[in-house]
Amino acid sequence: MDGSPLNLLALVPALVFAIVFHEIAHGWTALALGDPTAKEQRRLSPNPLRHVDPFGTLILPGLLKLAGAPVFGWAKPVPVVAQRLRNPRFGMMAVAAAGPLSNLLMASIAAVAIGLLTRGGDPSAASATGFFLTALIYFVQINVFIAFFNLLPIPPFDGSHIVEGALPRRWGEAYGRLRNLGMGLFFVLVALSWYGPTSGWLGHVIGPPIGWMLERFDGLAAWVAG
Repeated sequence: MDGSPLNLLALVPALVFAIVFHEIAHGWTALALGDPTAKEQRRLSPNPLRHVDPFGTLILPGLLKLAGAPVFGWAKPVPVVAQRLRNPRFGMMAVAAAGPLSNLLMASIAAVAIGLLTRGGDPSAASATGFFLTALIYFVQINVFIAFFNLLPIPPFDGSHIVEGALPRRWGEAYGRLRNLGMGLFFVLVALSWYGPTSGWLGHVIGPPIGWMLERFDGLAAWVAG
């Protein structure tokens, strides 16, 4: 993607939509499993203003794009109280998994839409349909990246909650204490992926599954397009 205003206009709404509905999926799953905290705090609304984190949703993705780095971000986490879930151990795993699964579902819907738009040939890039097609392509890519990035078994990502619930209880509790390191650990790991002898480790870990999944969605779009 180049940095033209038109391309940014296609990218930014796709990024915000993907991040916001990732968080809403956490909240709806928690509600279904007994925890109404997100509902009580009005975090199940599709209104992005209730979810946008100015730095994580807007400023950081923009800075990453300007730096030529992979673009990602986050919204304000939806509040979940494990003790209010009917089965806290299983519930936290299900709530965590709901976010990445929602991204893959959204990518599936977008891939079908891409196939419908390209029936009979690709539209002109200068047309409104061409712009919408570009936005949908970004939307698929962003959702797949967010899904697999969040499945990393590193606190505070969703994958860490899944691993914590799957481990024997004593090991899970010890592993869960790493969450106290929070975003500091996250930024250290990202920096190690970009610089020094460990650079590129993140791409080697999540790059293959992302590439495989994008191929599946390309195939789905091609099948719909006929």
